[in-house]
Amino acid sequence: MFGFGEKKQPAPLVEVKASAAGKVVGFGTAGRTGFQPREGSSLVRAGFAANPIGFRAVRLISEAASALPLILQDATQRYDTHPVLDLLARPNPAQGQLELFEAIYAQLLLTGNAYVEAVSDGALPTELHVLRSDRMSVVPGPDGWPTGYDYAVAGRKHRFDAAAICHIRAFHPHDDHYGLSPLTPAAAAVEVHNAASRWSRGLLENAARPSGAIVFRGADGNGTLSNGQFDRLVAEMESQHQGARNAGRPMLLEGGLDWKPMGFSPSDMEFLQTKEAAAREIATAFGVPPMLLGIPGDATYANYQEANRAFYRLTVLPLASRVTGALVNWLDDFAGTWLDLRPDPDQIAALQTERDALWARVGAASFLSTAEKRALLGLPGEPDGAA
Repeated sequence: MFGFGEKKQPAPLVEVKASAAGKVVGFGTAGRTGFQPREGSSLVRAGFAANPIGFRAVRLISEAASALPLILQDATQRYDTHPVLDLLARPNPAQGQLELFEAIYAQLLLTGNAYVEAVSDGALPTELHVLRSDRMSVVPGPDGWPTGYDYAVAGRKHRFDAAAICHIRAFHPHDDHYGLSPLTPAAAAVEVHNAASRWSRGLLENAARPSGAIVFRGADGNGTLSNGQFDRLVAEMESQHQGARNAGRPMLLEGGLDWKPMGFSPSDMEFLQTKEAAAREIATAFGVPPMLLGIPGDATYANYQEANRAFYRLTVLPLASRVTGALVNWLDDFAGTWLDLRPDPDQIAALQTERDALWARVGAASFLSTAEKRALLGLPGEPDGAA
């Protein structure tokens, strides 16, 4: 009962920190493996293992990103020594820092997903391992977020707890659990480039000459060979005049046979340009300037140095910042503290000119405080009591 003039207090609101769409995302799949599309494996074989442009683009990005100097800091200081730095320097007995990050970047570029396993007893992990993306499957919970990961090898399956796996994925507009690889939008270009390579190989096996026609004119004007003559002629052509080892061998034609060479058709002449256009599309999908891959006909950048600078600024640095940020956020849960892990742009030779200009502008800005200058340069705040 409430007295006169006494207001009823509203019931306290219960804060629920979860997406309202989570139950819809997880509906019907809670606790069950959500399999990723399996065409990714064949696409990796075609676009990486069997394509020099895709292979070099992935290697170029992953090697450049894994070699970036990293800095670890918190809100007040930058660390030269720290357990997280020690862990990354030797993540497991078989790998060092470069090998670990190269595997992460390569998996992310090829499949759109990278999975890092933590070997831990509740504190900071003692080991980190990169797991193959094609063997991993997400197990979503009722709220749509992963509750575990299934790792399948040779018919056997192991389920990881969600906290033990750091899942780094590229943006995918139509998938809730898996990322989109650059190979997917470049798939058509990969097919064209591989087909052009097979065509070039076929041309080489035909003595690197365009095909021709053997014309038969019999003494009676009849232009038809008997079945035996035809089979003998075909067998002789295949054994004596096809393939690179038979290049330049003279052809001996019997009476009534005449060789009519055929020149390259306009479509044959355009095949090289088609292959170069496909190579440029593959490089564009990965964010690598075609000039860095030796693809002719690219005039986007004035010189190699400018293309290399754009490559680091637009491709390597954003990718490395994304991966290191995801890793340190995951490791923060083990360490129980906030840390910031990022590439150090001041130690990247390709960006030295830009960084020098930034330092000069910030240093000359007399209206900025020291704290503001440090923030603009990505440095932690000054420790308490520092001058």
